[in-house]
Amino acid sequence: MAASDAPFDAQNQTSSPQAVPDPPDPAERAAYEEAAERLARAVRAAEAALIEFEIAVETFRIEVENFSRLHEERLGPLYGRIEELDAAIAEAVAARTGDPEDERRAREARAALTPMPQVSELFHGWLDSDGYSTEGYAMLTEQPVQRPPRVRPGEKVRRLYRDLVRRCHPDLATDETERHRRDVFISRVNLAYARGDEPALRELADEWDRGPEPEPAGLPHEELYARLEWLARRKDLLADAVAALEDSAVGSMLRMAGDDPDGMLAEVAEGLRRQITEREAELARQRDGGAARAPAAPPDEAGEAGDGAGAAGTNG
Repeated sequence: MAASDAPFDAQNQTSSPQAVPDPPDPAERAAYEEAAERLARAVRAAEAALIEFEIAVETFRIEVENFSRLHEERLGPLYGRIEELDAAIAEAVAARTGDPEDERRAREARAALTPMPQVSELFHGWLDSDGYSTEGYAMLTEQPVQRPPRVRPGEKVRRLYRDLVRRCHPDLATDETERHRRDVFISRVNLAYARGDEPALRELADEWDRGPEPEPAGLPHEELYARLEWLARRKDLLADAVAALEDSAVGSMLRMAGDDPDGMLAEVAEGLRRQITEREAELARQRDGGAARAPAAPPDEAGEAGDGAGAAGTNG
């Protein structure tokens, strides 16, 4: 989970204009301490709300990335097969008709599929004519090379992830050193969640429990206002990030998928396989001379149907 551009640093916060010296009168001091406690509770509530929002944003971001990778893995070869069949059909039509326009379309269709020479060698296998390899894409996006098994991890994994993030999120820290420790740790948590790796998340939870005990936040009264303001700015930043994700092409598809994004990928794959079957039949027809295979006609139209089939064969 990415840290904000300007993490909260209590040491660098200036005193709020609302801060006042401790009142000497006991009654006034009691009222002051009560107000400070209310403000501290407000900060804790705002932190808890922000972490829940962080979890929602990060899980959606991971699902968008998983959906994108699995879309390419599961559907990419099917789209490639359709493009190959379209080129082969265009070539069969051109060979049959000899029409210059058909020949031009066939050349263009085939050229679109022709691999770029020596690209893979030039980029040492990280990039080829179809784009980045799995390893190259993972390096650029800081994602694991291993592809996720599914778009949305199971309920047990989601529950483990949420519980762990509520304890270790960097936005809960006000000390820069502690925040850095949490940043490094939660990047490992996010990778395990993206893979749906329940054992890894359990190990990370145990590791966090064995780690140093978090120091209580305990900000001075005058810094609590600054903390509240920082939390509000952070939430606005996250709102912009989630809006960008939702407006992206993959984000829009994922929202359309509802509760079963893997089911949506399977449904799209089935539709593509049907298209492949149809194109394979069309390619066979074109290579067989392009004769139309007319459906059987009713008995009283058999003669007309025969004439039509003969005409189609003559035109082929």
